[in-house]
Amino acid sequence: MTLNRAWQTAASSVLLFLGLSACSADPSPSTAAPSDAVCVARDGASLAPRSGALAGVNLDWEQETLQEYGKNLGRSPAVVVSFASFPLGTDAKANLEAAFEQVRTEGGILLLTLEPRAGLAAVTSQVTDDLATTLDRYNRAGVPVIVRFAHEMNGSWYAWGQQPDAYKAAFRRVAESIHRLAPGSATMWAPNYGGGYPFAGGQHQSGPKSRDFLDLDTNKDGTITGDDDPYAPYYPGDEAVDWVGMSLYHWGNTYPWGANVVPEEGKFLQQLTGTYNGAGGNDLAVPDFYAEYGAERGKPVAVPETAALSIPGTGGAKELAIKQAWWRQLFDPRIPEDYPQLKMVNWFEWNKHEVEVDAVVDWRSIGTSPVAEAFTADLPEWFRFADQPQPCVPGS
Repeated sequence: MTLNRAWQTAASSVLLFLGLSACSADPSPSTAAPSDAVCVARDGASLAPRSGALAGVNLDWEQETLQEYGKNLGRSPAVVVSFASFPLGTDAKANLEAAFEQVRTEGGILLLTLEPRAGLAAVTSQVTDDLATTLDRYNRAGVPVIVRFAHEMNGSWYAWGQQPDAYKAAFRRVAESIHRLAPGSATMWAPNYGGGYPFAGGQHQSGPKSRDFLDLDTNKDGTITGDDDPYAPYYPGDEAVDWVGMSLYHWGNTYPWGANVVPEEGKFLQQLTGTYNGAGGNDLAVPDFYAEYGAERGKPVAVPETAALSIPGTGGAKELAIKQAWWRQLFDPRIPEDYPQLKMVNWFEWNKHEVEVDAVVDWRSIGTSPVAEAFTADLPEWFRFADQPQPCVPGS
């Protein structure tokens, strides 16, 4: 039941931060206090917490700064998502520098989502080396980075979608550069939830004449359907992947989406583990993502984007009932013990028009006082937030 993520493409073009201009990571000698310690770069391979899960956010940077969000939440998120077109152009570089500066000030990990809009062939080794050099500078200034390259590559709505061979090659180039030049950073492989695969009708849907058809036809029946594996053809390999993740939203319970309805009990974990068979359809052919890519491979699992649909003024279930039912599934007290590889959950904190339902959807968890109060009250003890960063001088 996956839908076109057109809003994500738009997100990368609106990372214009309120009241903050892009600036260098290296302070001038006159602004650095003599007593400041040298920043220590964390090991990119050890960014997952030993217990619990990192609590993160996808911010609408035009409407809210990281500082404002943290004040409203009452704590600083452990992960902050930023989108950028890739290779990085002038605007993308400026926005990325601004995101880095906010995270450097407020604390946490920067989750950088790279969108290769010019095509996967543009992701050359020189481009990935340049990226890694920038990330290493961020790491040496105290900001760890996780790079989510070409997310939702199993979807049909992005220019990099449903091209497994080219995608895996490009991902490996990104990973090789990061692991060699930015050891304080890590990679994340993050397809979309496989329910509804192969997502027929998208602009970039793979057809029977495509070069990748044989790889995508995993059951070798001559067609690409929901019976084919929506994840395995796109996996770049254990050496290239540090984190695994999956976009997972509650868009409603039945097609066509857009109704304000409370999520079915257990829906989140059922979709994460390939056991969902409910109002949204029979998805039992979808593999157990958590087991196959997290537990069996020893990779930390992330939900880099999640939220529950609520359309104001259209009737149906109340906003709080919908969102609380969803986040309480994310906060399930069984998760730390039964699903210990789940190490990151990031809420999509946007109020925006969605083309899939032709309406403004309020996805936010702390957008209104009653919802914010309930959300903060329900936050589980096993969620990990950012520590206040200590002033330091970037290392050389």
